[in-house]
Amino acid sequence: MSDTLGMVFIGIGLFFDFVGCLGLVRLPNVYNRLQAATKCVTLGTCSILFGVFLSMGFVAAGIKALLCIVFLVLTAPVSAHAIARGSHRSGIRLTEKSVTDAYAEDDEGEA
Repeated sequence: MSDTLGMVFIGIGLFFDFVGCLGLVRLPNVYNRLQAATKCVTLGTCSILFGVFLSMGFVAAGIKALLCIVFLVLTAPVSAHAIARGSHRSGIRLTEKSVTDAYAEDDEGEA
């Protein structure tokens, strides 16, 4: 039962990783690409790692998969924010369809 459930989570994770990679190729600028990478790929990778944990159980590899999930959830939003802020400070423009620029409205966002 846990092997089947693990394979379901791995399949869902592969789907989200594929959609996130597709977003990296298809979206117009760095900010939209960061959205795809942070949300889809983080959810997909966490799902794959949780499926590995369900398949393997409470052995060394399963515990390492759980630790990787924790570190991924803690570091992915921080790194995406740092990349977005650095991109904005270096002058990379938003697309013309963007509605608002929160960094430009914030005094601290300016270099």
